[in-house]
Amino acid sequence: MESQIPPPVGIADKDVRMWSMLCHLAALAGLVVPSVGTVVGPLVVWLIKRNDHPSIDANGKESLNFQISMFIYIWALGLTGLATTFLLIGFGILALALVAGIVGLVYSVIASIKVSNGESFRYPFTIRFLS
Repeated sequence: MESQIPPPVGIADKDVRMWSMLCHLAALAGLVVPSVGTVVGPLVVWLIKRNDHPSIDANGKESLNFQISMFIYIWALGLTGLATTFLLIGFGILALALVAGIVGLVYSVIASIKVSNGESFRYPFTIRFLS
């Protein structure tokens, strides 16, 4: 059974929820710096604030795990799609890479909203690199 992310509690609840939310929202940096920004944004927030509260640490790891997983999936689909475009199936694979990118953005926003409301959130399709 997978461990759950502890919901933020305590006196600094509002700040903890804000930083936990930013761990997820920082992935939107990928809109400014395509591809690597989705990983760098959450990594920076997590590295700066991970020692402040266990919930921030857990949410940072969750966001990083998901963003690294999506980075791998999108690049694998993109490279496979480009390599097979001469077979015409490559266009479908490239479309899947685009869909995966959109799904990554949508899940980041969903996670941000849930965490800002004090709920825990676990991303689907995630390889757990950090535990």
